Amino acid sequence: MNLALTWPIVGAVLFGALLHAAWNALIKSGDDKALDTALILILGAAVGAVLVASFGLPRREALPWVAGSVVIHIGYYVTLVGAYRHGELSFAYPIMRGTAPLLVALLSGCVIGEHLPLAAWLGVAGISCGVLLIGLTRSARGGGSRRHALAYALANAAIIASYTLVDGSGVRVSGNALQYVALIFLIDGAPYFAIVMWQRRAALGPVVAYMQKRWPVALLGSGASLGAYGIALWAMTRAPIASVAALRETSVLFAALIGVLMLKERFRFQRALGTGAIVAGVMALRLA
Repeated sequence: MNLALTWPIVGAVLFGALLHAAWNALIKSGDDKALDTALILILGAAVGAVLVASFGLPRREALPWVAGSVVIHIGYYVTLVGAYRHGELSFAYPIMRGTAPLLVALLSGCVIGEHLPLAAWLGVAGISCGVLLIGLTRSARGGGSRRHALAYALANAAIIASYTLVDGSGVRVSGNALQYVALIFLIDGAPYFAIVMWQRRAALGPVVAYMQKRWPVALLGSGASLGAYGIALWAMTRAPIASVAALRETSVLFAALIGVLMLKERFRFQRALGTGAIVAGVMALRLA
């Protein structure tokens, strides 16, 4: 398989990163982030069902990879909740998203036989450092146990790296990236939604009222989430998985830009350094 990170693929993955930042911004805009996440996931499952009915299932060889991905994602949600329970978003999120690409790059050689050249390693390192610089601009102070938050965040990064490698391998044998991601979303949405509904079972009236108010926005988030991951998986069929995984994390840069342009946040010097590191990393990946 001839894998190359061309400029059209770079552009597509960067657009997917923008979609990822957008649906995360939708969650942050809500009053109940757990319920918004559950609603986005269950609506994503409905969209996945429509796509599966329209385009069919991926090849049978891909089904074990789908099953593995769904199991790994359960661990993802558990560690994500733990990270946010013990630490602030501004501390946990960049550690999770900035560390994961480095883990993918480290594991891809021995797990799937993809060895990156030096320039690509520099690109992955540049993007990861840029993500951390931007994300930790306003690092959390207090508000929970840093040690426990760090442990959960690093565990989550390892899980992100795991499902990235599993889905990257699975989509390559699936025969069709759209069919693969549609099935992932169809199966993956129900467990977390069921957990949240069980936790809120004593007061389902307000839950239903909130969902009735938020479902149009959540549906946009579902479409953006499916599009973001679908683009990434499609790119992994044409480019090295580690390079695509690193490019995906430029979503942190887009989230920072959304904060500056729409939320009137300050563009601090540390963010400027992070932006420069990400741009340099993207160029290094493309020229590798």
